[in-house]
Amino acid sequence: MMNKHTFWMRLLPLSFIMLLLSGCGEERLTALDPYGPQAEWILDNLILSLYVMAVVIIVVFALYFIAVVKFRRKPGDNEYPKQVEGSKTLELTWTIIPIFLLAILAVPTITGTYYFADTTPQASGSSGEGEGEGVTIDVTGHQYWWQFDYQEGFTAGNEVYIPVGERVEFTLTAEDVIHSFWVPALGGKIDAIPGIENRLWLEADEPGIYKGKCAELCGPSHALMDFKVVALERDEYNSWVETMAAEPAEPEEGTTASDGRQVFEDQGCIGCHAVGGQGSAQGPTLTNFSDRETIAGVVEYNEENLEAWIRDPDSFKQGNNMQAYPDMEDQDMDALLDYLDTLEVEQPAIGRQIETDGSDRIEEPQNE
Repeated sequence: MMNKHTFWMRLLPLSFIMLLLSGCGEERLTALDPYGPQAEWILDNLILSLYVMAVVIIVVFALYFIAVVKFRRKPGDNEYPKQVEGSKTLELTWTIIPIFLLAILAVPTITGTYYFADTTPQASGSSGEGEGEGVTIDVTGHQYWWQFDYQEGFTAGNEVYIPVGERVEFTLTAEDVIHSFWVPALGGKIDAIPGIENRLWLEADEPGIYKGKCAELCGPSHALMDFKVVALERDEYNSWVETMAAEPAEPEEGTTASDGRQVFEDQGCIGCHAVGGQGSAQGPTLTNFSDRETIAGVVEYNEENLEAWIRDPDSFKQGNNMQAYPDMEDQDMDALLDYLDTLEVEQPAIGRQIETDGSDRIEEPQNE
């Protein structure tokens, strides 16, 4: 049998590895590295709570060890210790101290509740100074993707664009089951519930790509219900909005992409995926599909993965509602892939890229 010494010696390296791994995580996908005022508030109060809990733990353990050492039973000591039952001093002490500690946490909690509840969009950021109307975006959670409807009359899927330094209001609901909208680096999370509208505001301090998650168990592919918040400078954001709201350019006649557009219609894809407002929005809108870095929010965007997704989407996201096309002719598939690759709206001024090492950034466009 393994003795206790051997057991603890084997457990020690495993504990050390777990401690190291606890510090790992994706960039801009943690509440411990805030990029917005709401996320900063959450982190500050998280640290405050840790300080309060640390004081409580230190005091409790100190009293415990003092009692163990000082008041332990000694040889020949058969007397009963002094009984303190009903002591008003002790009763007041262990009543007043917790009230004081709770008050330390209650004051910022109450003020923060009102701070978060003010979802009024502000075009100039949290200060409320400046000109221009704020941005409001309607969010609908589906199994397993996110729909973003803009006031300008267009829809985006799985990637939501916002202007930097401005408080953006999100109005959330769900189509099927309860989901939870969470962008850890920008703020707290809130449930998206069928038949109910909840509101949340977020603000990004810097341009970049912030990763979001569904934080409510909503089915077998819950863990894959990812999305991205793309924060752009105001002029780049305006350019993106204008292009998204404009009529999409049709592929040139006689090209493979034009044939792919016909395949897109013949196979019924347009019955679920709208392009530039044309078609149904039962599935993610594809107006800017080729601008995205991922397919279905989780798979790297490339031709091989896209074909595999179309032929068997359930192998990527179990339980999703995407229709499979395992028997589509190769010629039709190639044409469809070419057409989907033409669905882009980004302007050169946006210049969004993701570095090959996985970090996100906004790059200035290079003149060619």
